[in-house]
Amino acid sequence: MRKLARSDPVLASPTRLAIMLLLAVRRKMYFSELQKALGLTPGNLGSHLKKLEEAGYVRVRKVLTRIRPLTLVILKPEGETALYEHIGMLKEALRSLSPS
Repeated sequence: MRKLARSDPVLASPTRLAIMLLLAVRRKMYFSELQKALGLTPGNLGSHLKKLEEAGYVRVRKVLTRIRPLTLVILKPEGETALYEHIGMLKEALRSLSPS
C-alpha cells in the first residue's frame, strides 16, 4: 500500500486515467472523440490534457483537414509506460488487501 501512496499523481485522477486507457487502446484520438466518449466539456477535457501533456504522457497537435483544423491527441511511449506502471501498482494494492 505504501507504493500506492507514492503513485503518479497525474494518473490518480479518474478522468485522466480514463483518457489514458482509451489512448492505450486507440493510440491516438481526436479531441472530439475523447470528449464524446468521456462526456466531458471542452474546457474540462482541455484542462486534463494539459496536465497529461505537461507530464510528457501525450502529445496534442492541430491537424489540418479539408473542413477545419482538428486537435489530435497521441499517446507517447512515456505515457504508456507510466500507465502500465500505475495499473501494476493498483493490482499490487488489491492483492495486498486480499486475504491469503
